[in-house]
This record gives sequence, structure tokens and C-alpha cells, in this order.
Amino acid sequence: MFYGLIGFFAGIIGGMGMGGGTILIPALVLFANIDPKIAQSINLISSIPMTLMALVIHIKNKNVVFKLVVPIALFGVIGAIFGSFVANYLSSEILRKIFGAFLLLVGIFEVKKGFCQPSKKNSSQSTREE
Repeated sequence: MFYGLIGFFAGIIGGMGMGGGTILIPALVLFANIDPKIAQSINLISSIPMTLMALVIHIKNKNVVFKLVVPIALFGVIGAIFGSFVANYLSSEILRKIFGAFLLLVGIFEVKKGFCQPSKKNSSQSTREE
């Protein structure tokens, strides 16, 4: 049941396009005591069906710009191959620290963006009121 809940929330986040691994990997490492390399592998294999379902819905809603997909996917595959080889030579502890630092940076950028950029809803209301 616990793993099902983790997967459910990872699927929600992944379906929104934010990457279910941001939930899945830390949850497996922190709460289920799974080695980070195993958690990353679980994330990669479980993301395939989640990604395919989300992709079908996003294509149906015309939210995909296909001319951007090819270069991103091509270089993403090259990066994935490189990252997989690098991960084999790094200890799980170093990978844990790198992933933690990455999540911290993403969180900082998101918080900064939330404070520094006015929301569209508030700015459109203020122009109507004027």
C-alpha cells in the first residue's frame, strides 16, 4: 500500500510535467530505505507507462510542440547514456548528495520565481480595475 501511494503521487506530479522522480526517488530513499541507485532505476522503469499515458493526454490537448521534441529528445538520450555511465562510477552517497543539491536548487529557483514574478491572475485583475 505504501509503495502504491508513493507511485500515485509520483504519477500526479509526473503527469503535470514536473517529473515524478522528484517525489519518487526521495520517498524511496528516505521512507523506504532503498539505495539511491536502485531508487533511480525504479524511477526510470516506472516512468515509462506514466510518461506514455501523460504524453497521450498532452498530445490530445495539443500541448506538444513537436519541432522542439526532436533536439531535446536526441540530446536527452545522449545525456542519459553519459549519466548512466557516470552513475556507475559514483557511490550511492555521492549520488544522494548530488540529487539533494539539485532538488534544493530547483526549490530555491521556484520560490524565487514565485516571489519575483507577479502572478498573471493578480496583474490582469489590477489592469481591469484601473
